[in-house]
Amino acid sequence: MRARLAVAVAGLRCELREVVLRSKPPELLAASPKATVPVLVLPGAQVIAQSLDIMRWALAQRDPQGWLSHPLGAVQALIAANDGGFKQHLDRYKYPERHPAEHAGDPQAFALAHRARASGLLLGLEARLREHAWLLGAAPSLADMALLPFVRQFAHTDGAWFAAQPWPHLARWLQCWEAGALFERVMGKYPPWQAGQPRVLAPVMG
Repeated sequence: MRARLAVAVAGLRCELREVVLRSKPPELLAASPKATVPVLVLPGAQVIAQSLDIMRWALAQRDPQGWLSHPLGAVQALIAANDGGFKQHLDRYKYPERHPAEHAGDPQAFALAHRARASGLLLGLEARLREHAWLLGAAPSLADMALLPFVRQFAHTDGAWFAAQPWPHLARWLQCWEAGALFERVMGKYPPWQAGQPRVLAPVMG
């Protein structure tokens, strides 16, 4: 999702190939041995296979909203906390069944424990968002767009519980993004890609 956000806001046209990971096409495996998404194949066969690297590459081509204009150290610190601890706790909260060796037969308690740990990180974001509309000021940054898709996953795992928590500024931040034109552009659903089907171009901002 965050890779699509950056490609769309940069106005870059690319072919979109939707992949179902339980049925990976051989073309994906040939492009990237890691066999996960996203994978961006550039003209000349250069491959970028990490979402954050795709974001940075796209914004280096064109950054009309100034996502890269915020202090680099603050951006990197927020993304590191998200891509480290928060994503780990999110995965275990959302998919406890994927970690049977860690929960000793009580997946619900395991999931709730990781929800609590992830919540502590979100309260840190809430404190920032009390001060301004976005994580680093009045305008969105790379950090906002790198974190929002994961906060959205967390929020939608149990929407009623999330809505009852003491983070109104975090909820407003998420809702503002979900109501925006960029989110609408990149959230389209596509059938799984198959070789030989007509090309699908990823949507971009005007």
